[in-house]
Amino acid sequence: MDRAAGVSAADLALIDCARALITSLPDNENHTVAAVVRDITGRLFEGVNLYHFTGGPCAEPVAVAAAGQAAPLELIVAVGNRGRGVLAPCGRCRQILFDSHPGIEVPVPEDQRVRRVGIRELLPYTYDWHAENGG
Repeated sequence: MDRAAGVSAADLALIDCARALITSLPDNENHTVAAVVRDITGRLFEGVNLYHFTGGPCAEPVAVAAAGQAAPLELIVAVGNRGRGVLAPCGRCRQILFDSHPGIEVPVPEDQRVRRVGIRELLPYTYDWHAENGG
């Protein structure tokens, strides 16, 4: 998946950063996905999933948590181990990203390439908890 649509050189560098993170880890089932998130100032924050039979956290919320109170987050990417490449966020992660960073964008795989989309595009009919609760 080297071709890109709407993905900048900086976005491709973010993907490479996530790829480097996942390949730097031991090849086991504890950590199978790495995520890197970039804020609007260009700072990067990393996270990896933690597999556990009870349902450990995905890499995306770990990276978002690592960002803490950073400037607004603009882009997050997840990359799978064993050469799986860019992964779209799961449904739970999509909802977490929408709720905490509704303007964030995500590179997703599409027909042997990567396309950058807004989180709202990934959740077109999502429940908007903030809107429902006056926030």
